Amino acid sequence: MSQAGVAASAELSEKQTRILNHLREAAGERTYFKSRLVAEELDMTAKEVGANMRALLAADHGLEIEKWGYSSGTTWKVTPAE
Repeated sequence: MSQAGVAASAELSEKQTRILNHLREAAGERTYFKSRLVAEELDMTAKEVGANMRALLAADHGLEIEKWGYSSGTTWKVTPAE
C-alpha cells in the first residue's frame, strides 16, 4: 500500500476500518458485496455499512469500490486498484 493509502487508513473510523478489512479479505474470492450481508458478518446494520462505504469510496486503500445496484439492498462492486 502506498504512503497515501496508509495515511488514508489511519483517518478511517473503527467501523470503516472493519468494513475495509472485510472487503480486502474477501475481494479475492468475490467481487460484489451486498450491504446487508456485510452488515450481518460484521454485526452492523445495512444502513451503517452503506453510510461508512461512502467514506471508503474516496479513500486511497488499494481497492476500487463503486456503488453497483439497488435491488433488495445496495450492492457494491469491489476490485483491487490498478
